[in-house]
Amino acid sequence: MLETRSPRIAIIGAGVIGLAIGWRLAQSGACVTLFERGAAGRGASHAAAGMLAACAEVEPGEERLLTLNRASQALWPGFAAELERASDTVIDLRTDGTLVIALNADDRARLLHYLEFQHQLGLALDWLSAAEVKRREPHLAPALTGAVASAQDHQVDNRKVAAALRIAAARSGAVIHEHAGVERIAIEHGRAVGVIVAGTLHRADTVVLAAGAWSRGIDGLPAEARPPVRPVKGQMLCLRMEPRAPLLRHVVWAPDVYLVPRHDGRLLVGATVEEKGFDPHLTAGGQLALLSAAWRALPGIEDLPIEESWVGFRPGSRDDAPILGHGPVADLVYATGHHRNGILLTPITANAIAGLILEGHGAPLIAPFGLDRFMPAMAAE
Repeated sequence: MLETRSPRIAIIGAGVIGLAIGWRLAQSGACVTLFERGAAGRGASHAAAGMLAACAEVEPGEERLLTLNRASQALWPGFAAELERASDTVIDLRTDGTLVIALNADDRARLLHYLEFQHQLGLALDWLSAAEVKRREPHLAPALTGAVASAQDHQVDNRKVAAALRIAAARSGAVIHEHAGVERIAIEHGRAVGVIVAGTLHRADTVVLAAGAWSRGIDGLPAEARPPVRPVKGQMLCLRMEPRAPLLRHVVWAPDVYLVPRHDGRLLVGATVEEKGFDPHLTAGGQLALLSAAWRALPGIEDLPIEESWVGFRPGSRDDAPILGHGPVADLVYATGHHRNGILLTPITANAIAGLILEGHGAPLIAPFGLDRFMPAMAAE
């Protein structure tokens, strides 16, 4: 009797997307190897805020993306529980909900306008009066004029998720090579056959490109197969609250800033959106803008110590939606371009890409997000 060989999968990138895909594939018996240019989980996955905000963040024109986001949001409770069991790590999925606050009459009018659009999409968001908001979050600015409450938009500690996924993937049999940047995707006769790292070819039956903002820079691909992904710089900072008496319990979106409280007393303040390539520098202007906007929403932060500041690079595509599935090169699968939704979309991306590789067909939900949607523009270039 002939033995069936386990498929060999090479994954470029060991952020939450690459690690989660690797975990799912290894669980199914595939021979999985991940290659990461730095330390696993220390790129955009480390720099994120961990918001699972499918409802509050939706904008006009994102209806198809909303469907994908909502489907992944629904997977998060089960995914979190499974990941915690597999890694023996608590990842702090919090279900307190999200508030999008108005600080003046103009903010109020804008939020009510968007709320009408969100209700047309069938989203369960509610308008709260200023008094109702202050009952929930008494330290918010006294002048606030109301808020949109999203009971289904939650948060998770993204750094703990990345660490847990690394453990779960390794325990399932995946091999993770850190500080091992992929120099080139090896292509023979129109098919991806592996990756070249430090001059050595690592052969694979399927290559998964999950390198986030660095995905476009991986050599070896013809022009039509290079994903149109760019780095979108974001600066953030972290303040330290008293864990037993935190200033904030909900995720709060305010004009020009969001605030994300953690169980351990950290308060994340983010984030700038800058088209500056891979510029790694914190700037006085960026930090000032974040702190000023945060102070207007939550005046009590002026007494909090600053614990950490950092820069991350969101992987933005041309339409800021992910690039998922096959492309023009056989046996090459894309899982990149998640922009601000990488943490939110981790469960559904992992399930869909693993299913595509192992079963040969993709989930209908990812069909609108193939590389082919950019083909006319890429051909023009």
